[in-house]
Amino acid sequence: MTEALKLTGVVKTFGAVRAVDGIDLSIAPGETVALLGPNGAGKSTAINMLLGLLEPTSGTVEVFGQSPTQAVRSGRVGAMLQEAGFVANATVRELIDLARAVYPRPLPTDEILAAADLTEIAGRRIDKLSGGQSQRARFAFALAGNPDLLMLDEPTSAMDVKARQEFWAAMRAYAAGGKTVLFATHYLEEADDFADRVIVVANGRIIADGTGNEIKKVVGGRTLSFDLEGGAADGLDRMPGVTVVEVRNDRAVLRTDDSDATVRALVTSGRAFGNLEIVSAGLEEAFLALTETAQEA
Repeated sequence: MTEALKLTGVVKTFGAVRAVDGIDLSIAPGETVALLGPNGAGKSTAINMLLGLLEPTSGTVEVFGQSPTQAVRSGRVGAMLQEAGFVANATVRELIDLARAVYPRPLPTDEILAAADLTEIAGRRIDKLSGGQSQRARFAFALAGNPDLLMLDEPTSAMDVKARQEFWAAMRAYAAGGKTVLFATHYLEEADDFADRVIVVANGRIIADGTGNEIKKVVGGRTLSFDLEGGAADGLDRMPGVTVVEVRNDRAVLRTDDSDATVRALVTSGRAFGNLEIVSAGLEEAFLALTETAQEA
């Protein structure tokens, strides 16, 4: 099967800056992949090369076995970029009709409007849209050609919580048809909730690649928290399994690599504890641990 995306030994330099530093990556058709990394990690540079907007300094980039430019021209790729701009006095419907006109097999206008939740404001001018509505218009523009692959760079920036939920509901419907999605985001919960696969980039290199659960296992252990109910925190650091202890107001937060042993010791200790919670490490903790380690290296 031809990969939807394939990068082989890709390097991109800007003068002395090595923005992408030898990336090897393949993404199969139908995968939904989140691209995570701190600012300056190389995410946007990689996406721009996949779209044919930048040429790699060395290495090869393929999209469905073609050059990125060929794949885009054939209508197989749609993109929603952070810095995309539109003609201010055009209406939403006019924008979509313009996008449809450049593709060989576009979706119907009404279908695009419905998918992006823009039907009720189809006649509104682009410069009169809110931040969230403008993002949905970019999404509609990306959908116009009925692409097999969508690439999204920070797609939900400027959206409120409700708008983000509606956007990802639309994306789930799109991906359910076997389409491929690659998105870069700073909202780690979006990556955890939506992506089949999470790729973490730092210093222009891939430092982790797997499912959300696999990435989270990098941190290991669990967090155990409870109310001290006026008691002291003395001795908590000596409980079995405990590696880190924090006290936040009257609540103790313990990192432990053996939560069962820690809970047993807590119960038999005779100390007061209330509202006990035990949670696994989250994607944010794993992301911070990975990127901090990469930065130190």
